[in-house]
Amino acid sequence: MSIEIKKSIKPVDYSFAISLLEERLEKVINNEANELIWFLEHETIYTAGSSFRKSEIIDKSIKVIKTSRGGKLTCHSPGQLVCYFVIDLTKRKKDIRKFIISLENTIIDTLKEFKIKSHSDRKNIGIWVNHINENKKIGAIGIRVKKWIAYHGFSININNNLDYFNKIIPCGLKDKKVITLSDISKIDYLKFRNMLEKKLIKNLSVLNYS
Repeated sequence: MSIEIKKSIKPVDYSFAISLLEERLEKVINNEANELIWFLEHETIYTAGSSFRKSEIIDKSIKVIKTSRGGKLTCHSPGQLVCYFVIDLTKRKKDIRKFIISLENTIIDTLKEFKIKSHSDRKNIGIWVNHINENKKIGAIGIRVKKWIAYHGFSININNNLDYFNKIIPCGLKDKKVITLSDISKIDYLKFRNMLEKKLIKNLSVLNYS
């Protein structure tokens, strides 16, 4: 099994990224290309998953792009690390919950390497940290599965501007706050990304996928 690792330095246009992702999806389905893990950032953009509601848009002047991923509303902007993927679950276990747990553990394990405690929440999907006695969301996950190929991805707030989230109800959670890694600790962006890549590959490897 071979997974292509792609890393973009400059912010990538959202529509272009999703188009490339869906193109790779079809190729993986037809055994014409390798699986993909892609690290990137986007310019500021609001996207809506399959279960979002219009009432979750606070500022009606913003443009929201509807996507095929699961989940609700979120905001991508510079400083937020996005990880897209196209992963063949037929080479592992045909278990979507197991796959999501592998993604959650990837983020949790990475944060742990930098001495940051975090946890998942079965009711509110994503990764949370307790900061000043309050749970705040640092990582969001939104995927879709077609013919047992998982695609879309997750995002982690590194040093992005959280003010953009004030224009929406992020992930449909009214009383929950978001946080960035830079609010907690000074961590080198590239070191964090490299550790995340290492943990993700390990957690998705067939030998460790049990």
